Amino acid sequence: MLGTILIVVLILFLVGALPSWPHSRNWGYAPTGVVGTILIVVLILFLLGRL
Repeated sequence: MLGTILIVVLILFLVGALPSWPHSRNWGYAPTGVVGTILIVVLILFLLGRL
């Protein structure tokens, strides 16, 4: 249950980190890359049954 909630929250962070606003366009894709990496790690841990 906690793993599913964590994955949903990380997906929302991933969508929210996309540089779509004018003030965040010069950030590049770094926020999305960091959140995406965390999402992949959590997904692997979830699939392995360690979360």
